[in-house]
Amino acid sequence: MSQNSLNLIAISVFLITFSILLGPLIHLSPTIPALTTFAVLAVATVDTLNWQNKGMRLIQDWIANFSPQHRQRIIHHEAGHFLVAHLLEFQVLDYTLTVWDTLKQNQSGQGGVTIEEHQFTSQLKQANLNTHILDRYCTIWMAGIVAEELVFNDAVGGLDDRQKLAAILQGLGFSELAYTQKKRFYALQAKNLIQENWSAYQALVRAMSLGLSVSACIEAIETYSTTR
Repeated sequence: MSQNSLNLIAISVFLITFSILLGPLIHLSPTIPALTTFAVLAVATVDTLNWQNKGMRLIQDWIANFSPQHRQRIIHHEAGHFLVAHLLEFQVLDYTLTVWDTLKQNQSGQGGVTIEEHQFTSQLKQANLNTHILDRYCTIWMAGIVAEELVFNDAVGGLDDRQKLAAILQGLGFSELAYTQKKRFYALQAKNLIQENWSAYQALVRAMSLGLSVSACIEAIETYSTTR
């Protein structure tokens, strides 16, 4: 099982044990904790085996979204991807800010920015990947983490981005040392782009916070962008 499922089970067992101890005092039937335990175990198992932990992610995201800071982190993270993708002249097709919307697009993560990547995937399949294209894509993948760090001084999200970057570079034969160096290089590239276009980034964050369309978000970027 995933760590998330195990955490849920541990919390549920604690609450159930607590209810059993207090049951006689509040006249709670022992059947209720037993059924609850069975239900939690069943849901966690099905979620792990059949849904790839999607159910757990939806529940966690629903709970986390009650926190304004959690939502702001997601917006700032995805705005980093969006801004850098646009500045590097990739077409942004869509963006999402919740796990539910992301899953509907068959993506992973708590949010996502969808860009046109036909050329990249085509070259990757043919094992003829242009270095310039690789560098630009990898810079986009690191941009969300960098944006979070610039705004909040640390990055909570970005696990999927790191895994994607590692899978691509290691699949292309890069060593662990080369991967680490490349990751730092791409992060620096993304950081420079975001900082050089900070007003555009802030305008994009405001637009995404309002749920504006992709075209409206791009207009916000271009109004303040210093990179042409």
